Amino acid sequence: MLDILLTVLVGIWVFVPALLPNSAAVVFGGGTPMDFGKSMGGERILGDGKTWRGFFGGGLSGVAVGLVMIGVSMLAGSEDGWGFGPLPGALSVLFCLSFGSLLGDILGSFLKRRFGVERGGKAPILDQYDFVIGAFLLAMAFRWDWVMATYVDGYGWLSLIALLVLVPLLHRAVNIIGYRSGLKDEPW
Repeated sequence: MLDILLTVLVGIWVFVPALLPNSAAVVFGGGTPMDFGKSMGGERILGDGKTWRGFFGGGLSGVAVGLVMIGVSMLAGSEDGWGFGPLPGALSVLFCLSFGSLLGDILGSFLKRRFGVERGGKAPILDQYDFVIGAFLLAMAFRWDWVMATYVDGYGWLSLIALLVLVPLLHRAVNIIGYRSGLKDEPW
């Protein structure tokens, strides 16, 4: 039973660098929109909420937090970074999770514009999972072995299920905090 619990905790732990970038992008955001103000079919491609500064600030924030997590694990004597794996492979995991998360969110914004959902408008399921899908897809493209070992093999699939249950709850809580602190216009 302890093995199962540890597997699930590791799966959640290593996903933290994918959970942070979208919130950090709000903090670092502003400046030039990623779509440079261009439209497609009468609608903005992405909108003013997706900026280059937010993309790089958010992505690098996720990587930085991941590096701190790996550093802490190494100080504690871990050889595999508590699930990230040995360096330099762990760095590729961090970049895939952090920037994949943002790419998923950008794809979500693109789809929302195509469906006529205004910036900040609700798109249930898409809003909660676009960044998860992006993080997993980029990680699978470059670190298939790590994704399989962490989220599929053995009891890893339980980590994946735990993430899929936990993410909407975290998403809602973080959005409410962002709204109440004045960083977001909507609480969703």
